[in-house]
Amino acid sequence: MNSARDVRSWPVAALLLSVLLGGCGEQRYRRFQPDREALRRVERLDLEAMSAPASGLGEPNLPPAAALAERTLTLEECRGFALAHSLDLKVQLLNPTIARQAITQEEARFEALFTVDSTWSKTDQPVSLALDASQADYFRANPGVALPLRTGGSVRVEAPLSRTETNSIFSLLNPAYTSDAAVSISQPLLRNAGVQANTTAIQIARYQTDLTEAQTKLQVISLLYGVDAVYWRLYAARRALDVVRQDHDLAVALREQAQRKVAAGTAAEIEVISAEAGVAERTEAIIVAENAVRERQRELKRVLNVPHLPLSGATRLIPGTPPSPRRYRLDADRLVACGLQQRMELLEIELQLAQDRSTIDYRRNQVLPLLSLSYSYNVNGLGRRYGDALAVLDDWRFTDHFAGLRLEVPLGNQAAQSQLRQAIYTHLQRLTTRQQRELAIEQEVRNAADNVEAAWQRILASRQSALLAGRNLAAEQRQFAMGLRTATDVLNAQSRLANAQLAEIRALTDYEVSLADLALATGTTLGAAHVRWATAEPPAVVPNATRPMGDTYPQGH
Repeated sequence: MNSARDVRSWPVAALLLSVLLGGCGEQRYRRFQPDREALRRVERLDLEAMSAPASGLGEPNLPPAAALAERTLTLEECRGFALAHSLDLKVQLLNPTIARQAITQEEARFEALFTVDSTWSKTDQPVSLALDASQADYFRANPGVALPLRTGGSVRVEAPLSRTETNSIFSLLNPAYTSDAAVSISQPLLRNAGVQANTTAIQIARYQTDLTEAQTKLQVISLLYGVDAVYWRLYAARRALDVVRQDHDLAVALREQAQRKVAAGTAAEIEVISAEAGVAERTEAIIVAENAVRERQRELKRVLNVPHLPLSGATRLIPGTPPSPRRYRLDADRLVACGLQQRMELLEIELQLAQDRSTIDYRRNQVLPLLSLSYSYNVNGLGRRYGDALAVLDDWRFTDHFAGLRLEVPLGNQAAQSQLRQAIYTHLQRLTTRQQRELAIEQEVRNAADNVEAAWQRILASRQSALLAGRNLAAEQRQFAMGLRTATDVLNAQSRLANAQLAEIRALTDYEVSLADLALATGTTLGAAHVRWATAEPPAVVPNATRPMGDTYPQGH
């Protein structure tokens, strides 16, 4: 046996090492630190500094309308651009990929685990008898493999080995080597027993993944509905601008006609003043209509998110798909059945109900007592050298058997019973929520179908009103030319015609939007082609997590 060494400095070294490791503050791990002063200071908006240089008497330096580039877009092109470039959809397409990682995490609970347990000790203790051992040098290593089972049990295979050296005069083998082979099995019989109880988390993770995909499909449908609505709002704004410009041209022509009549002495000066007031009013209407067109263009550009059509660009978007109203004899009952089958909100409820049922089954299992059966089998080996120990082990002469049974019965078990009742009540609440949602979907579908019919009737009524308003304006113009009507009468007739034309435009676009509303209510989309989407697969390894990822992964289509 070697003489004892002075190890009094080892605790001091261990203490210094722990201080060095623990003294590294968390500050070095913070990758981003905001400006504290900027967080607490609210800046003022300097409108003068934000203004562009003016050209002329306070008028903005804008290019003429004829110099602006134009891009004609059909409705199908807009839908394709939105599916390919929508930022909201890019975010949503990653959610199913993220949700699938939860399945992998839960399944990884049943992966085999390699373990190594090692222990070294060196003791030097005073003894009262010279025959006792005072010094001992012991080393033990226990490599093994643990395999969790989906039945709730576990299997462990180990191969422990050890070396013992002592100054005892009674030690027959000094040093002594041991080498064992052990297999142990543990299996619960009541609580936590069975594949269903131990794979509940995996089932719930799969339901969550399906739920995320249903939400992604709902996002795709909502995106396409938004494209249709924005597209028809832009169409209506452009048509409204054409109407107010036509109304302005009629007012200018009336003013010129009034000026000629006043110059000829057949009309009073008040006719020119009234006509000029009408021109001024319509000029304001053009300004408002042009601003509405710009707002609708930016809205459509934002939804499409096409790189060559930025929000700051001056390209004018021209809708290339005109409304094509067609009368549909809709069957509300069939539409309701389609909505109940296609709406993702109902599928979400069904998936949540499936999760509730899995949770109830798991909670019922947790109410049971804990009864576990364990068994282990061990083959022992011993020798002066490690090879001798392996030779004894190979003979299988010395074996051990251990069997055990463990029982735990909660006295009261109120926590498990309460969790079971909570899961059952949640399931009952969800069943009522499903009924409410079914009624809400039926109401939405029937309302949407009625809106389609109402919009069709509005088209017919507004078209007839526009025809009559046009005939009335022609009559008023003839009467004004003969001096039987004033300029105010003609302006009023022009306003009625413009309002009737605007009402017809609103009816046409509202009809198209009502069809999109009906598709949204039934969980479907408009258009001739089906839409299929795929989840986004980002790179498995991000080189630098502090930098934002670019669009380097495929998107849905």
